[in-house]
Amino acid sequence: MKASNIGVFIVLVLVLGCHNAQVSVAVTCNILALAPCLDAINNGTTPSDSCCSNLKEQQSCLCQFAKDPNYSKYITSPNAIKLAKACGVPVPEC
Repeated sequence: MKASNIGVFIVLVLVLGCHNAQVSVAVTCNILALAPCLDAINNGTTPSDSCCSNLKEQQSCLCQFAKDPNYSKYITSPNAIKLAKACGVPVPEC
């Protein structure tokens, strides 16, 4: 996959996870952790278990990622919203 696709995927996942984010432990924000979600973001496929797990782990970082101009345009992506809902992550309102 192209690096730009990975970025798009990560941004969408992050944006979706920002809403009602809770910080219970210190999380190292790493947008690349969302790489397993790329297919779901790009193609609207069902997310894998590792995608959902990583999305939930990075949920507190999603608004931070969404503020990055390289990823912000993907926040409202229909596939990103679909991904968040499929993983049980609230759609963020950053």
